[in-house]
Amino acid sequence: MSDSTTLTVRLPAQVKKRLGRLAARTRRTSSYLAGEAIADFVERELAIVESIQEGLDDVRAGRVVPHEEVVSEIAGIIKRAKRRKSRR
Repeated sequence: MSDSTTLTVRLPAQVKKRLGRLAARTRRTSSYLAGEAIADFVERELAIVESIQEGLDDVRAGRVVPHEEVVSEIAGIIKRAKRRKSRR
């Protein structure tokens, strides 16, 4: 992390202790590991939240496929796959 800042967080004592053990065993600092964990968490959660928002925007704009149409298409795909498998 080249451009970094400081953030103070409260952790349960047991988590801090285990983080210290992990840091010692991986020869990393607790700060480094905590920073990596937070960065990974933020990226994953942000992607989820943004995907949900994109889906809601699609619904509001009418960019949806009716459930029955999707189920019918999937059933057709499964049926064709079973036919191909039985021919082998």
